[in-house]
Amino acid sequence: MSNVLFPKIRGLAWNITRTPTFSTEIQESLAGREVRIQNFQNPIWEFSLIYEYLLNDPKARDENEQTPLEALVGFFLARGGQFDDFLLNESDVTGRLEDSVYSGQPIGVGDGATKSFQIVRNIGGFLEAVQNPMNQTATVYVNGVSKVQGTDYTIANGVVTFISAPASGASITADFIMLHRVRFHTGSSRSGKEGIEFSNFYFNLYECKEVQLISVRK
Repeated sequence: MSNVLFPKIRGLAWNITRTPTFSTEIQESLAGREVRIQNFQNPIWEFSLIYEYLLNDPKARDENEQTPLEALVGFFLARGGQFDDFLLNESDVTGRLEDSVYSGQPIGVGDGATKSFQIVRNIGGFLEAVQNPMNQTATVYVNGVSKVQGTDYTIANGVVTFISAPASGASITADFIMLHRVRFHTGSSRSGKEGIEFSNFYFNLYECKEVQLISVRK
């Protein structure tokens, strides 16, 4: 498991496909009645990215002395294909800050005894657990008063744990940047193995028709 961020590389094209997935076991009786078992509470997200162009001109190297093509290829190789997971800032691929930046997000109500509260994001009324706020940090408020991380509370795996339990009825909110923990998915290799296909369509220009990422829950 690594905490490196998926690189923001020029050439990313539309469409960007985001697919929330669940796993449900369904058993049907002879009478036609169903019993359904939901295997996990939060969705596993799948992302499909298309890079319309990836410049490989030595004159276009970045501060890390890499061309855009080298940056993406090198990142994939360093992860060992599907072996290592990493972090994705959804705003870097969609261009919408609202896809990762949350302010004043309710995460719980105090009862005078509970100290731990899971950071969540609200998607149309569905509260999705956030395990990876950026750098495991968030600004947390109790009844609108900001608290100090490390003094008043700690955060691990997106769970806020207060030193002292918030009072009964106290509203608890948080400001944070959400990151997805992901790994590379099956890829587009013609051999059927883990791989990403890069096509050289012009001098120093490549395209990548599909980079597949899938979220990982810890």
